[in-house]
Amino acid sequence: MKLHQLRYVREIVRQNLNVSHAAETLHTSQSGVSKQVQLLEEELNLHIFERHGKRLTGVTESGGLIVALAERALREIENIKRVSEEFSQKETGILTLATTHTQARYRLPSAVQAFIRRYPDVKLHIHQGTPTQVAEQVARGEADIGIATEVINGFEKLLCFPCYEWNRCIIAPHSHPLFDGEPLTLAKIALYPLVTYDFTFTGGSLVNRVFSEAGLTPNVVLTAIDADVIKTYVNLGLGIGLLANIAYDPERDSGLGMVDASHLFPASTTYLGIRRDTYLRGYMYGLIHLLAPQFDRKAIDAALLAG
Repeated sequence: MKLHQLRYVREIVRQNLNVSHAAETLHTSQSGVSKQVQLLEEELNLHIFERHGKRLTGVTESGGLIVALAERALREIENIKRVSEEFSQKETGILTLATTHTQARYRLPSAVQAFIRRYPDVKLHIHQGTPTQVAEQVARGEADIGIATEVINGFEKLLCFPCYEWNRCIIAPHSHPLFDGEPLTLAKIALYPLVTYDFTFTGGSLVNRVFSEAGLTPNVVLTAIDADVIKTYVNLGLGIGLLANIAYDPERDSGLGMVDASHLFPASTTYLGIRRDTYLRGYMYGLIHLLAPQFDRKAIDAALLAG
């Protein structure tokens, strides 16, 4: 049994049993991946994958156990490497952060700037995606830290720390009737075409529930996962925008007015997530503390130990 065989098995599962995609990700040949998996199965005297001809169609019961153990073994090997690097290359390394557009665009810049000043020899990679994609990247070990809304807190493999709460606002051109001085209500919002986040994204399901409980159906004409896209189409006159209040900047968005909507919706929480079985380098603690100052190294270690 060889480590690269376990990596091949893991990647095939990650690529939904597509051996060709797995080979591309691993920078090797499809035939090489297939051959190594076959050799592993022969050594173990069992089938990891179900097949229909040459096509993989599923994971066997025993294969599922092997995949889980392979994930654990490869993760521990990665942790061993991190321990070595922590003591031999304390201030150097790579940190991969997965987050949503809103966090990357409006909340993270100051923390990232401070991190780069403190750890100039650490290469920081930022991947953007939906909250579910962010959580999945961290769970698979493709990212070290994830920053996203409540969705990330539902992944069993992740230990999550609440960073901060946020709410929503309505944006529209300054001449819009919404800015008539009267209180903003759900019924008033429902009168106009609405441009907002996808309801599977950034607390969108919460928004949908609030309208539903009020017996209202918002006239959603466009959904997006990017606050800047929402603002673009509001500027074009497609409708009013409902977005995170941190995404509105009165100077940058001078062509749009804003009215606070936090009295209409429960607050949402942005979480920071790490794998429960990960070994954190010193600079990773540093970034976590920059993003969530209420959690120092002692508090993080205690949560990892308890989890």
